Amino acid sequence: MRIGFIGDIVGRPGRKIIKENLSKIKEEFNIDFVIANGENASHGFGLTVESAKELFKSGIGLVTGGNHSFDKKKDMLALLETSNVLRPDNYPEGLIGSGVKICEIETSKGIEKLAVINLMGQYGMPMVENPFNWAKKLVSRLHEEEIKNIFIDFHAEVTSEKRIMLMMFKNQVSGICGTHTHVGTDDLQIFENTAYLTDIGLTGCRDNVIGMDAKIPIQKVTTGIGGHFEVPNSCKSILQMMVIDIEDGKAINTFKIKKYCNNPKLFITEAYID
Repeated sequence: MRIGFIGDIVGRPGRKIIKENLSKIKEEFNIDFVIANGENASHGFGLTVESAKELFKSGIGLVTGGNHSFDKKKDMLALLETSNVLRPDNYPEGLIGSGVKICEIETSKGIEKLAVINLMGQYGMPMVENPFNWAKKLVSRLHEEEIKNIFIDFHAEVTSEKRIMLMMFKNQVSGICGTHTHVGTDDLQIFENTAYLTDIGLTGCRDNVIGMDAKIPIQKVTTGIGGHFEVPNSCKSILQMMVIDIEDGKAINTFKIKKYCNNPKLFITEAYID
């Protein structure tokens, strides 16, 4: 099974570069299934029904979320009931929706099952259940159900929390990729059969501040007065995707693809295997 993961789609520029390139990338690299974090896909904050439809039409099979999942509350509540959309599973109990999905994926070997887990970190985030203890229960339950192929999108602010997740679940899950910071890290690896990347980085505008127009962020740091962050209508964009080959629950290969809007070339980063 070969899966792809796209992180932190920011607004229309992120959706546009996916629409223009994802189908070609899936075909060229024989990717069976694509997961994407879409909590910033609509105007940079939240996810609307229309934006979700656009992402699914572009070739994404499942959308995960994070601390902005409920910024478009009405749309999100509808999506959680009707679509392949997750929110962090460790939000307080009783909230609508789920952060776990067992997907049946058509591969060259037939139908294979993949469990996708969406969790959120603690530092600098809304109040959630402890993600590490929560993940213990989830992974244990999936193993009891004989689900071996497991991927975790861990939406967290600090790199240490993401690294701890790897140390706890190496050799128990197939892949762990961090989202939220919008800044890609240079530590793609396979560590004891688990593919890992601290943060995939945004898909959207790359010539500003984490996908947003630079004016308000500069104003905030220089004067202390903030404002509403806006996604630029025109910018230089990037698409970033982690690709993982999984066999019998183990990651046997992983690499990262970068596509820049003004360059026909795809940039590939190979993993270090430890």
